[in-house]
Amino acid sequence: MTAPRPHVLIAGCGYVGQRLAARLRERFEVTALVRSNDSAAALERQGLKSIVIDLDRVRAGASIPERLDQEAIVYLAPPPGQGESDLRLDRFLHLAFVPPKTFVYMSTTGVYGDADGGFVDESTPVRPMTDRARRRVSAEEMTRVWCHERRVRRVVLRVPGIYGPGRLPLERLKKSEPVVRIEDAGISNRIHVDDLVMACQAGIDNQEARGVYNVTDGNSISSTEFIDLVARLTGLPPPPRVSMEEAQLTFSPERLSFLNESRRVGNDRMLKHLGVKLRYTDIEAGVRASLPGGA
Repeated sequence: MTAPRPHVLIAGCGYVGQRLAARLRERFEVTALVRSNDSAAALERQGLKSIVIDLDRVRAGASIPERLDQEAIVYLAPPPGQGESDLRLDRFLHLAFVPPKTFVYMSTTGVYGDADGGFVDESTPVRPMTDRARRRVSAEEMTRVWCHERRVRRVVLRVPGIYGPGRLPLERLKKSEPVVRIEDAGISNRIHVDDLVMACQAGIDNQEARGVYNVTDGNSISSTEFIDLVARLTGLPPPPRVSMEEAQLTFSPERLSFLNESRRVGNDRMLKHLGVKLRYTDIEAGVRASLPGGA
């Protein structure tokens, strides 16, 4: 009789989670936690077992799928859109009774705040400038306490902008939406979704991994340069430029919050300790692979 495979729970199984599940299914029994019946039905059509729990409205008696051979929980669900703490994660942790061997939490490099284009790494103190980033700092601390009390190995992945198939600014280019001129644009960082998935997998597999890891491709360029690259590779016209003063009057507050922060994020610890071998260190190659029909 074949022994049951160890179990992995992915909480928040969307763009990243579905790709991670596809990689893990060969070795683990994977269950996805999603917030809607439509999402669950879509995953079931892919052959992925799922459970529906809306972490904004947890009903009495709700429970998450757990087993004694719980290999890992990978928590990818975003925080709520308001407040300075992640109440979704707090509710989830109150439902999790069986400690996994590993808890992988996807955070953001936004916790570092604005470094005025300077270098940051995992030793840099967090300095969140927005409520969105403060919610992530709160969540990181929640997982630290929860994992410490239960002797669970904890891996926090601080992630910048994610790009990949279906995650390129093609519609913005087609609509000729303006961007901040290069001389006004700050420095930002990115990761291809396939490389992020490998980092999540390494967090589970590498038994020496613990603590915080920045997950970036090592390229630090402005959002304007990234959009220009996509325009060049697709043959679309480059977007019109505006000054930062003009952007302050017309861009959304969320978009401005990203433009107001500038930093170069180091990834040495991810490469040397977590053991991730990036597929897309060349951002142009990553964009080409993400285009319709790309390889």
